[in-house]
Order: sequence, then structure tokens, then C-alpha cells
Amino acid sequence: MSIPSTVPVYPARLEIDYSEHHDRVTTLFRVVLIIPIAIVIGVLTTGVTRTVYDQSGQVVSTTSGGIATGLFVATVLMILFRQRYPRWWFDFALELTRFGARVGAYLVLLMDGYPSTVDEQSVHLDIDYPDVERDLNRWLPLVKWLLAIPHYVVLLFLYIGAVFAVVFAWVAILITGTYPRGLFDYVVGVGRWGLRVQAYAILLVTDRYPPFSLD
Repeated sequence: MSIPSTVPVYPARLEIDYSEHHDRVTTLFRVVLIIPIAIVIGVLTTGVTRTVYDQSGQVVSTTSGGIATGLFVATVLMILFRQRYPRWWFDFALELTRFGARVGAYLVLLMDGYPSTVDEQSVHLDIDYPDVERDLNRWLPLVKWLLAIPHYVVLLFLYIGAVFAVVFAWVAILITGTYPRGLFDYVVGVGRWGLRVQAYAILLVTDRYPPFSLD
């Protein structure tokens, strides 16, 4: 008789549907096909750098930033000073995260469908909306980036492994038309781990420390 797990579900979750068959042609040219949608997500998340010069050619000011950066800073300030996380910008952050996950999944060959800006497709990502006064410490956003450093270190090596896994999967798909299930699960697991760290340190939706797990 199995004993049900008492470990609560983490507030950020990611699942991607596994497909037995992948398109060899779109896989072959994936790096080229992704460019248009990559530009869109790049503008949203990293913004555009603008440098201003005076008449003598000296740099007067340099500005850079995207929606994601502004959202993070605004969320820190709102939690810190008002203990609020407005639902409308949580919803926006959630949809932006979902969109980024679809673009990432397409890039690493986890799905064949071109990333939609609206539809969920085969990438199922969900994040729970927090009750700020009950669930979040107003001071933790100031140090979460520091507390998450062990995860950054582990993820660095996991991402390196994921690069090799995607390269092997690319070759396998071109030869057999199939993404090896073991490689697929590993790449999805790395994405799931990264999402939990993002939810904790960047989106600031939970104070639960992310587990060191691909599951």
C-alpha cells in the first residue's frame, strides 16, 4: 500500500507534452526559424540599450531595460512598501513567462509548433498567485537573489548538460524523427528547475525555497 506524499506542490510548475515524432525539416533549420520570435521575446525581456552623447562625443547617459526588468523592480517595491502584488501585473508576468517558456521549448526542440503569443500549445506552465500578507515576507525580496546563488551554480552545470542533450537530440531527430525520451525528460527537468528559481528570486511569488530537483 503506497503512502501519499505530504510534500506540498511547489507554486511554480512546468509540464511539456512528449511527442513521438518530430519534423526533420523544421528541426534542421530551427536556429533560423526562431529568429523572428526570439527578437520579440528579447525586446520584452532585455529591452533596448540607448546611449546619449554630447557635442564633444562624450557619453552623457546610457539607459537599458525591458518590461521584465521594470516588472521585477516594481514588484520588489510594492511588496516592500505596500505588501501588495497587484493581480493585473501578476497575470501579465505569468503570461510573459508562459510565452518565454514556449519560445524556449521551441528552441530546444521540445515542440514543433511555432511559439504562439496566446495559445498554451504543448507547454503547460502555471504559477500560483500569492497572498502577500500571509505568504510573503516583505523583506525577503531584498536578499532572494543572494539566497538563490547555490541554485545559480547548479543550474550553470545543468544548462551545460542541457546544451549537449539538445545537440544529441537534434542529431537523433534528423536520423530517426524521434526525440529520445530520456533527453527530453532531462531538458524539461532543467527548465522546471529554472522556473522554480525564477518564481522565487525574480517573480517573487513565493518564499518557499526551491527544491534541488528536476522533478
